[in-house]
Formats: sequence, structure tokens, C-alpha cells
Amino acid sequence: QLARIQTDSVVEMLRELYPGLSFEIAVAMSTTGDKILDTALSKIGEKSLFTKELENALERNEVDLVVHSLKDLPTSLPPGFTIGAVCKRENPLDAVVFHPKNCGKTLSLLPEKSVIGTSSLRRAAQLKKKFPQLEFRDIRGNLNTRLKKLDEKEDFSAIILAAAGLRRMGWENRIGQLLSPEDCLYAVGQGALAVEVRAKDQEILSMVSALHDADTVLRCIAERAFMKHLEGGCSVPVAVNTMLKDGQLYLTGAVYSLDGSDSLRETMQTSVNYPQQSEDGPNDDVQHVGITAKNVPGQAQEAAENLGVQLASLLLSKGAKHILSVARQLNDAR
Repeated sequence: QLARIQTDSVVEMLRELYPGLSFEIAVAMSTTGDKILDTALSKIGEKSLFTKELENALERNEVDLVVHSLKDLPTSLPPGFTIGAVCKRENPLDAVVFHPKNCGKTLSLLPEKSVIGTSSLRRAAQLKKKFPQLEFRDIRGNLNTRLKKLDEKEDFSAIILAAAGLRRMGWENRIGQLLSPEDCLYAVGQGALAVEVRAKDQEILSMVSALHDADTVLRCIAERAFMKHLEGGCSVPVAVNTMLKDGQLYLTGAVYSLDGSDSLRETMQTSVNYPQQSEDGPNDDVQHVGITAKNVPGQAQEAAENLGVQLASLLLSKGAKHILSVARQLNDAR
């Protein structure tokens, strides 16, 4: 349902921009990641679980564009594909949804040993450290399934979800607590929608590029470059927070051990205040961590990507590789 709402919202924007074109939502697909619900996400491989089938349809020309949550897309896309648009970001923060009996509480007010549901290693690692009196347990399924599990059983006192998904579903009233970046840094790309297209399809690429939101593009390029340089994925806790203010892009990035006891967190900034240049010729299709953004200044995109790489290098120089490799081994052994 969420995937459908997200797709409809992108198609609606395209219809407004191109009233003369007809857009058909041709296929609703179930992906491998949607079907394997009895295993923690971090145990069943990398992010392509949710994208492979959709990319196959793109490759076969059955569809011309695919709408994803950006956080589900790997930092390296398969050859022949690109992210042709990154839409304006919804609130990227994590939200706590409480069991009806805990309505009005916050995490710090829950009784000791209360069980919190989350399928994200990143959320669990940060919150275990912040709230050692609580227990964290895996919960899988789409948003509807997870809310149903929360409401109808007594297994969970609360669950953690992305605020963006709840807002898109119209369930904002279920958000009991928004977790600030001090409590919980968010996932790379969280809250942003991405439109994936065939990299060589200039017509479609030009059409969807009108959906790019420049601020979101630069923030997400920095976040994805940070993750890529760390070689992070679903199976390790990597988290970010970005802000663009007065031409300066700020990136906070962190890595965590699975229980949150060991962590590294740093912030860096760079100027992304560059004018748009007319870039004709071979530079047209430069990708930055899988994103092609023709209408965002190339130098600004480069600066954002370099910021992500530099921050990752800083954390690696301080021992991030060790924290992440231990986290990966422990997760594999679980």
C-alpha cells in the first residue's frame, strides 16, 4: 500500500508537469524482500532484495520508471540504471508508535523491560545505548502488518518506524514521539523518494529530472557517498543526519556496534554554493553514487560526494572498519 501511494504521488507530479502525456501504473509487483518475512532484513542479504524484480522489468522495457524509497536502493546500481529523480524529502526522522495502552508516553517513560519492535540494526544500536532498560526485538512486514502486530497483541510496547512512511499513509496521528538526531540518527536516504530509470533513455531521464529537489539531491549524495565509502549496507548500523543552510552542507555520520556500546560519530561541512553551468557533451550523464541530476550544479554534486567520502575516511581512520566488521560478524552469527 505504501509503495502504491508513493508511486501515485510521483505520477501525480508528472501529470501536472506534462498534461499532454498519459502515465499508466502498469504493474504492482511483490519482491523477494516482501515475501521473506520470517527472517531479519539484515540476515537476508543486501538492499537489492526490494529492487531486483523491478529492475528486471525496466530492463525488459515493460516499465519506463520505477519509484522506490531511496533508502532501499543500494549505493551502486547495476550497469544500465540510474536514479533519474530524487523528490523533495519528507521528514527523515524515526518515529515511535506506542501500543494503545501506552498512549501519551515516551520511550523514557516506559516500564523497564518493555519490548520495542524494530527490524533496523541502526535503530536498535542507537536506542539500546540510550535506553538500556528497554528490550529490542525484530519485527518484519509492511507498515499495515507491523501496526496490526503492535495493536492486536501484547508482544510490543512500541515499534519504531520512519515518520515519512506514516505520514504518506495518512497515519501521522499514530506518531507518539519523533526521535531527534540526538536520540537516533536516521538511515541514508530516509524520507526521500527515488525514480529509477534506464541510464541511456534520454527522453525519460529528461522528463523525470524535473522532479529533482536540489537540496534533497545534495544531502542524499553526501549520505550515500558516506555509506558507500564505509561499505555499509543493511547488515551494519550506519546512520546520518544532514542539513543544508546558507550554501553550507553539514553531514553528521556515525557507525555503531550492534549493542551500541561502541560507536564513532563526527560532523563535517562543505560549501555547495555553485552556479549551474551549461554542461554540454559527455558530462551530461555523470552519476554521483547512482544519481543523475542534470539540473543540479555539477560542482555542488561533486562537493557533496567528496564530503561523504571525507567523513567516511575520517571515521575509518579512527577505527570504524573494526566496529563494522565485528557488527557484521555478530549479525551473521545471530
